[in-house]
Amino acid sequence: MSERDPERSMSQTVRAQLALRDMILSGRLRPGERISELQAVEITGVSRTPVRLALVRLEDEGLLQAIPSGGFMVKAFTERDILDSIELRGTLEGLAARFAAERGASARSLEPLKECLADLDQLVRKDPVSVEAFSAYVTMNARFHALLTELSASPPLIRQIDRVSALPFASPSGFVMAQSALPEAHQILLIAQDHHRIVVDAIENREGARAEAVMREHSRLAARNLRLALRNRTHLDLLPALALLQSPA
Repeated sequence: MSERDPERSMSQTVRAQLALRDMILSGRLRPGERISELQAVEITGVSRTPVRLALVRLEDEGLLQAIPSGGFMVKAFTERDILDSIELRGTLEGLAARFAAERGASARSLEPLKECLADLDQLVRKDPVSVEAFSAYVTMNARFHALLTELSASPPLIRQIDRVSALPFASPSGFVMAQSALPEAHQILLIAQDHHRIVVDAIENREGARAEAVMREHSRLAARNLRLALRNRTHLDLLPALALLQSPA
């Protein structure tokens, strides 16, 4: 086997994992639907070994559940599952912000975060905010959170944040597009941006407890957005992944 074979297999695994995750989160694979290795091979165009690894990874992420008779099943989630995932992400991001503050992020390392903050400022000043601007916000917001996480200088923590952010609806921008159709949209963006501004200031001033508290509170905006999205059910087409949400008994 050549040295490149393991690398190629890993690339195919990631490709299959992303393709299957997209199908689940877009609602094309429904809760309770069974996925066999053979079916996954046909869907992704990837060979069986990397597909098998991709399915195991998606089970580890919590999107799939192994079936004793073989294969996997798409999982359904309760509202509590989603709220717990959001809270977990906030706890970990809070720890990342505290590490960044207490370990003394340099002025140079803070520059990209401040530049991203300025770009976000330009977007959120617009009122009303267009759907196109919300789409741009998703990208910029993801970058802001990634930069903040990197400032923790903690590879184990970064890995866990990446892992929890892959859970359905737990990412920092999980509800942004659904939020775009709500009357409260601009107000929530302003609150979120104020949190961003405060955490940068706290990190710069080495105020670890303040930075941690702000990021934990910041994550709870996603919980607020979930409740707003469920209340305004006419806009659920902007959140197809809500097909994974179990209806209350």
